[in-house]
Amino acid sequence: MTKRAVRKPHRSRRPKWVSWMVALLAIGGVGYGLSELSGVAYTEDAIRVVDFSSLTARQKRAALVAANNARCNCGCGMGLAQCVATDSTCPIREPNIDKIKTMVRDAAR
Repeated sequence: MTKRAVRKPHRSRRPKWVSWMVALLAIGGVGYGLSELSGVAYTEDAIRVVDFSSLTARQKRAALVAANNARCNCGCGMGLAQCVATDSTCPIREPNIDKIKTMVRDAAR
């Protein structure tokens, strides 16, 4: 009768924190991907100077997509929504706010 070698269970050589880090990065990547696919980088929370409350969810999305896709004309290279949300020193900020308000009115129709 021969003795069988007893195998020890295979144990991962990497620390647990590496596995957790990989999992968190994967979750973050999925979240980032979904936010990029939505087409709305700057939401109504970022563009607080414009009131979106009168719109339905579909109308609000249409207005936000339009504002995010439009470009600021001052030469900064930013989108209209980004400029209004992040650059309080833009020389044409007020006209940009008016443009987004017009987009909100157009979406309400």
